Amino acid sequence: MRPFTPRYIQQTANILSRPATLQFARTQPLNQIQTAAMSSGLNIENTNIKTAPGVSLEEQQKTLVGSVLDLFAGRPSLEKLQLWKDEGVFEDPITIAEGRKQYEAQWYGLQSAFSEIERLDHEVTSSGNPISMNLKTRYKVKGVGMEQTISSVVNIFHEGGKITKVQDKWNGKLPDGAIANAFRNLNSVTVPKIISVPKNKEEDAARGN
Repeated sequence: MRPFTPRYIQQTANILSRPATLQFARTQPLNQIQTAAMSSGLNIENTNIKTAPGVSLEEQQKTLVGSVLDLFAGRPSLEKLQLWKDEGVFEDPITIAEGRKQYEAQWYGLQSAFSEIERLDHEVTSSGNPISMNLKTRYKVKGVGMEQTISSVVNIFHEGGKITKVQDKWNGKLPDGAIANAFRNLNSVTVPKIISVPKNKEEDAARGN
């Protein structure tokens, strides 16, 4: 992990501490599995899981995939993150967030870093362990306005019905410019210091989650 100066952390805090209003895209109704039952009690928004031909998911797998799609869309909640083990890991090309404190801050940080997050497409390609899916997402950096679309392969490792690790692979390379800097600001070292995770359901609801 890279060291960060107090000045860098303060600059990052100024960017990420502003509230953001996110916009979301509707899922295209192609080869979708209707899984409304899985959202009960968890308020999972992505209940239409698109799968590749020949791939089928069990109900608990649908719940895990739906919750992860919500997280990537900037729609975290304490209840959805209870689907993760305390020692779970989130990993992408620039971040390794280990443990609940770090990975929760990563997911809540998306709401502050980006003014718009649009999931353009997804498809589950494997129902094993890990569950694998292709994901395409458009991000708009808050305060900058720059947009970039990122295509990635997401692997969801699970055990006993809970997530142990999520890997996000961005086509083997990092984007350039403002988008790259925004993702770097969501680093596992700095984010827990500047992103406040709700303490209870009431605080979560007040943020619209």
